[in-house]
Amino acid sequence: MSNNPATAWPSGYGRHILQTVDSTLDEAARMAPTLSGPTWILAHMQTGARGRRGRAWAMPKGNFAATLVLRPTEPPAVVALRSFVASLALFDALVDCTGRAAPFALKWPNDVLLNGGKLAGILLESATQTDGTNHLSIGIGVNLCAAPPKGDVEADALAPVDLLSETGVPITPEEFLDVLAAAYARWETSFTTYGFAPIREAWLSRAARLGEPIRARTTTQEFHGTFETIDAHGNLVLLTSSGRHAIPAADVFF
Repeated sequence: MSNNPATAWPSGYGRHILQTVDSTLDEAARMAPTLSGPTWILAHMQTGARGRRGRAWAMPKGNFAATLVLRPTEPPAVVALRSFVASLALFDALVDCTGRAAPFALKWPNDVLLNGGKLAGILLESATQTDGTNHLSIGIGVNLCAAPPKGDVEADALAPVDLLSETGVPITPEEFLDVLAAAYARWETSFTTYGFAPIREAWLSRAARLGEPIRARTTTQEFHGTFETIDAHGNLVLLTSSGRHAIPAADVFF
């Protein structure tokens, strides 16, 4: 870890550390009805981790797997913008741990890149409790010390990378959680105070392939165009030969 002083745990946030669990997202769903405030759940081993659209998520020992449980009160479309809040927190935590920002970039909608490879992913899940309250679970996985083989991911997906191999910086999951939780609390305060506009601006300043050609594949079609921006709703805006398209959900390929 870098030589930064120890990070103070953010006030008002709970912290649960588990040795083994099926998935921190599943544990979050089980714990949510009993939680009185925002709570981080970290597991040193997951037996049933998952990524976007139900894809498997590899969990080598020493990597980071945690879920933050929140009880937001905003409309669902606003709640979903916390994927950008989490991305910024991850970016800042990685910079804090390594002392360098240049190798990292944010890939829409929910990945963090290191030297062009996939280092981390974010998955949001929402649910309504029996008492009518809503909770949001933000699942985060980071390859701190090992990356799954390239053959374990889709053929046209970015190659997985890990922090230790790429930067030489060793950090344990619990050390990383302390840094990430503090970073998230800062961005969450910004989001709830000032709205999405400053989050959007900060995210765009760290975005991968902004202004460059990319592909966006939805469940029904594929778009080729220039990554122009993200709009005020978090949609990917592509400028294509047929015009400008605002895309709410897709897999992006470079």
